Amino acid sequence: MIPLSHAQQRLWFHARDGADGALYHIPVGLRLHGVLDRPALRAALADVSGRHEALRTVFPEPAGRPHQRVLDPADAAPVLTVTDCPPAERARRTEEASSRPFDLRVEPPLRAELFTDGAEDHYLLLVLHHIAGDGHSVNILVRDLAAAYTARCGGRAPDWPELPVQYPDYALWQRELLGPAQDPDSLHGRLLTHWATVLDGLPEELALPGARPRPAVAGHRGALVEARTGAEAHAGLAALARGARATPFMAVQAAFAALLTRLGAGTDLPLGCPVDGRDDEALTDLVGLFVNTLIVRADTSGDPTFTEVLGRVRTAALETYAHQELPFESLVERLNPARSPARHPLFQVAVSAQRGEPRPPAFAGLRAEVEAVRTDTAKFDLTLEVEELHDPATGQPLGLVLGLEYASDLFDGTTARRLLDRLVHLIDAVVREPGVPLSALDVLLPGERADLLEHWQGAPVSPDARTVHGAFEERACAHPDRPAVLCAGRETTYGELDARAERIAGRLRALGVRPGESVAVLMDRSADLVAACLGILKAGAAYLPLDARAPRARTEAVLTAAGAAVLVTDAPEGEPVPAGPRHVLRPDGRPAAAAGTAGTGGPGGHADALAYL
Repeated sequence: MIPLSHAQQRLWFHARDGADGALYHIPVGLRLHGVLDRPALRAALADVSGRHEALRTVFPEPAGRPHQRVLDPADAAPVLTVTDCPPAERARRTEEASSRPFDLRVEPPLRAELFTDGAEDHYLLLVLHHIAGDGHSVNILVRDLAAAYTARCGGRAPDWPELPVQYPDYALWQRELLGPAQDPDSLHGRLLTHWATVLDGLPEELALPGARPRPAVAGHRGALVEARTGAEAHAGLAALARGARATPFMAVQAAFAALLTRLGAGTDLPLGCPVDGRDDEALTDLVGLFVNTLIVRADTSGDPTFTEVLGRVRTAALETYAHQELPFESLVERLNPARSPARHPLFQVAVSAQRGEPRPPAFAGLRAEVEAVRTDTAKFDLTLEVEELHDPATGQPLGLVLGLEYASDLFDGTTARRLLDRLVHLIDAVVREPGVPLSALDVLLPGERADLLEHWQGAPVSPDARTVHGAFEERACAHPDRPAVLCAGRETTYGELDARAERIAGRLRALGVRPGESVAVLMDRSADLVAACLGILKAGAAYLPLDARAPRARTEAVLTAAGAAVLVTDAPEGEPVPAGPRHVLRPDGRPAAAAGTAGTGGPGGHADALAYL
C-alpha cells in the first residue's frame, strides 16, 4: 500500500471528519469564447487525469488507516457535467459546485462542470481538492488541459514528454528521506530538534487588532479585501530589500510585522509562510500537494528601526528555508501546543507570495481567460497575499498587489480594509524613513489625526475629587456584604476588607507615619495585600511596592532612596527582612519588630496627595 504524504495525511483527517467543507477546495474558472468542441474537451480531461496520477487517486481507509490507491485511467476520467446557465445564475451555481464535498475514499479529487450560455459563451469550472494539488498544480493543470484540447481538436493524442515521477513516488521518497521522527539522528529527528529550539516560548495566540471575541469553534468563513501600492513605494521597498540582501517579499513580511506590533499584537510574531516544496526538478511539471507551511518568527522587540526588523526577518526567513523539509504536521506533534478548535495551532497569521498570472492558455479556436474562484473561506485569522507587478518590457516595479483574507468570525470588512490601508500607508512611511524606530512610525490614515483631535473630543470633564480609599469606603458602606476579593477560593467582603484596612491605617498612624511619607509593601498577592494598600492610603501615606524576587541589596537601596518609614510584609516570623524602615508591620496590624516611639499621624490623604511611589 502507498502511504499518504505528510501533508496529505492532515488534509485527509479534515476531510474524514467533515470539518473542511470547501476550505480545502481549489476552484478555478475558465471563460471560453468561441465554438467549443465538447468531445475534445472530455477527451482532454481524460488525458490530463491519465497524465497525473494525483488526479485519479482515491484514499480508502481499511481499519482506519488511509492509503493512496491510483485508479486506472479508464476508470477515473472526470465526468464533464454540462448545464445551460445564463450569466446571472453563474455565480450561484459556481459557488454551489465549488462547495460540494468530496468523498475522497471513492471519488477522484478533480471535478469539471461546464456552464454554457449560447453557442459561443462557456464557463468551465475545475474543482481540485487540495489533497491532490496546490496553487502551482492548478497552473500545470490548466496548461496541460489546453495542450490536450488543442491536440484532440486536431484528431490526435497530446504529444507531451513522459513525467519522470508521479506523486506516489514522492510520498514514498519523502518518508524514506526524512526517516522516523523518533530517531534523533534521522533528518526528521534533526529537523524537529532545530525547530523545537527556534520556536521555544512561541505565543499560543496573537491578540490581533480589531478582532472580535473568538468563537469556541472556528467557522472558517472568510472574505478578501485588496489594495495596491504605488510604483514608487514598490521600487523603494525593493531597494531597501536589496540593501539588506533580502527580497521584496521579506520586506513586506517585515512591514506587516511592524504594523501588527504598532497596533498591539506584541513583539513576538509567528507568521505562517508557505514554501513551494518543489526543489527537485523532477517535480516541476507534476500535479500534487508539495507546498509546506512553516513559521517565520518575526522579532520586533526593543523598538527597532524598520531596517533592523527587515534584517531580523531576513535571518528568520533564511533559517526557515534552510530547514523547510520538516512537515508542519510533525512540528505540531513535536511542540504539542495547547489545542483548541477555535484557532490554528502555532500561528494564526500567514503571509504568502503569489505567483504572477500565467499567460492565457492556448485552447485551439477559443479565447480563454483564467479567473480565480473564491470559496468565502479562511484557513487562518489573517492571510496577507503579496504579488509583485512589473513592466513586462523593462522589468520596472509597477506596484504591489496586496490581498488580505480574513476570518469573518473575527473581523468585518471595514476593519480588514482599514488594516490593509494602514499597511499600504506604513510601507510608504518606511520607504521614506527606514531608520526611524517603530514607535515613531505614523500608522494613522490621512484624516484620522484630525478626527481624533477635533471630532472625537468630548466635553471637558473635571477630575473626580474623590480618593481611591474614599470611593472604596463609599462602596463598603453601601454594600458591606458583597464580595470584594476572591483569592485561593476564599471570599472577602467589602466590610471585612474595610475593617482590615482601617486596622492597618490606625497602626500606621500610631507608628508616626505622616501624610506624604512612603510605606513599603513586600507581600504576595492576597486579600491582605489589597487591605495593606488601602490602609496605607487611609493613613495618608504613599504606597511603595517591592518585588520579592529582587536581590536584597537592590530592595534595601530602594527603601533607603524612598525614605520608607514602615515596611508591611507577610514574611514568616523570624525570617530576615530588608533593612531601612523604622518599623516593620504585619498585614493584620501586629508589629513584626520592636517599634520606635509612636507619633501622631495625620488624616487620610486628599486627592492631590502622593499615593504611589
